[in-house]
Amino acid sequence: MTRHLYLLTGASRGMGLAMAEQLLSARHFVLCISRHTNETLAARAAPLGASLEQWALDLEDGVAAAARLARWLGSRPAGSFDGATLINNAGVMPRLAPLSDADPADLARALRVGLEAPMLLTAAFLRATQTWKLPRKVLNISSGLGRRAMASQAGYCAAKAGMDHFTRCLALDEARKVHGAKVCSLAPGVIDTDMQQQLRGADASDFPDQGHFFELKASGQLTSPAAAASRVLAYLARPDFGRDPIGDVRD
Repeated sequence: MTRHLYLLTGASRGMGLAMAEQLLSARHFVLCISRHTNETLAARAAPLGASLEQWALDLEDGVAAAARLARWLGSRPAGSFDGATLINNAGVMPRLAPLSDADPADLARALRVGLEAPMLLTAAFLRATQTWKLPRKVLNISSGLGRRAMASQAGYCAAKAGMDHFTRCLALDEARKVHGAKVCSLAPGVIDTDMQQQLRGADASDFPDQGHFFELKASGQLTSPAAAASRVLAYLARPDFGRDPIGDVRD
C-alpha cells in the first residue's frame, strides 16, 4: 500500500506534536525531526497501523540534518509514496530583549533553527524528490510576528520574515517547473504553547508588549495546540493550497 509521506520538524511538543498525532494514519508515513523523540507519539502509532519514524536531531546543525534527509529520501524504493509533504514547524525564540542586549549564541541559534534549517531541509527535500512524479508540498509555519515588528523580538521576527520571503522566492522557482511543488508560509494564529509562557514571563522592562500577551491569555484568545493543528492541516488539505505563497489560518 502506498502512503503519503509527511516530514515534520518540531514534533515533540506543542502544535508540532498535535500535528504529528493528527497525521498518524494507516494511509500516512510520518517522519518527525526534533531535538527529542516522543514516546507517547510512538505508542499511539502502532494501534493505528501508522508508519512513524522519529529522528532526534538538533536543527541548529541544519547542514547535517539536510544531508541525512537527502540520504533517507534517496534510499526510498520507487513507488513508496503517492505524495510527499514537508512541514517546517520548528522554531526558537531567543531571550526577549533589545538587540543590543542579545546573547550572540542565543541569537544565532534562533536564526539557524528558524530560518537556515528550513531553507536547507526544503532544498534537500525538493532536490531528492524532483524526479518523483507525484504531488509535493512545502508548508512553512510562520507567524504574525514575521509580518509585524515588535520590540525586543528582532531575532524571532527576522527568522519568520525571512521564512515568508524565501517562500515567495521558492514559489516562483517551483512555478517554472513541470512538476513543481506547491508551497506556502502560513501563520497559525496565537497558540497556547511554551512560547506564550516565555512571552508572559519576560522582563517587562525589556519587553514593552508583555501586557498584550497577558491579555490574550486572560481573555481566552489563545488557541489550543490541538485546535491550531487541525486548522493548519485543514489549510494544507485545501485544493487551492499554494495559490498564495503567504497565508494566515485566520483569513
